[in-house]
Amino acid sequence: MPISRRNLFAVSAGLASTAVLPGSPDALASVPAAEAQVPGVIRRKVGEIEVTALLDGYMEMPAALFKAPEEEAARLAREQFQPVSPRLSPVNAYLINLGGRLVLIDTGAADLFGPTLGKVPQALAAVGVKPEQIDAVLLTHMHPDHVGGGIDQHGKAVYSNAELIVSEADFRYWHDDTALGQAPTAFKQFFSGARAVAKAYQKRLTQFSGEAEVFGELRTVPLPGHTPGHSGVMLHSGDDALFIWADIVHHAAFQFAHPEWGPAFDVDAIQASASRKRAFDQAAYDRILLAGMHLPFPGFGHIASENGKYRYVAAEWPYAL
Repeated sequence: MPISRRNLFAVSAGLASTAVLPGSPDALASVPAAEAQVPGVIRRKVGEIEVTALLDGYMEMPAALFKAPEEEAARLAREQFQPVSPRLSPVNAYLINLGGRLVLIDTGAADLFGPTLGKVPQALAAVGVKPEQIDAVLLTHMHPDHVGGGIDQHGKAVYSNAELIVSEADFRYWHDDTALGQAPTAFKQFFSGARAVAKAYQKRLTQFSGEAEVFGELRTVPLPGHTPGHSGVMLHSGDDALFIWADIVHHAAFQFAHPEWGPAFDVDAIQASASRKRAFDQAAYDRILLAGMHLPFPGFGHIASENGKYRYVAAEWPYAL
């Protein structure tokens, strides 16, 4: 008998009628509800290079942090089937396996923002990587949710054999006592955190300036404004490429619709907005695969540009490596 819409539903109803009902002697033993997520890990290939997305967790970033009009922020949330409040932002890191080296792009936040973050170590353990196996930690910038996981509670390097690679502009800014003195009280701890991480790796610390080649396949991309040395990372392998654009976007629901919206902790909001627009235009024109530290996990996707408006398109699931 050919399957039509009508008899398909009839078959479905018949199957449902044979289901085991609560209380049936044939029911299986109940399973307690899980109290936590499994480690957030997704691998995909970029040419011959394996890239692993690592979920550190999430933090709350309310619309007020972006000085976003309440009605417009609520409309955008509803449009994307998200709750108006609380507004949550994921925190991602990326492990790049270059064959001869393991490079970790950012470290997550550890416990600096509470128990919803600090999951990068569990994610690494889930893929069988120990901290001492990491050859280099490449920082996109030195905000706490990107460097906090680099040290333990005693201020010691978590990645004991890794070279710490950071932009010269960011290093200089976070070690500038004048900038520290001018910073709002709530952000002064950002300076102490950045300095603590730099100190822990001071014997294995390398600074880069502007566009710099890192281990051949990686190249830094200056995207200043969020911090003075905020940088993306471009990865090329064969005909494939991946643009890890760091913190160009903190809220996909907000900032693709309004690239001019930036978080209160942008060091230079005007420059950050210009970098965001430039990154959007480049990624849309090149049709390049993106990854972002605050894009919905695993953070891989593309950006489309239509009549001056931007749209984020999450990448398909990587079915095979």
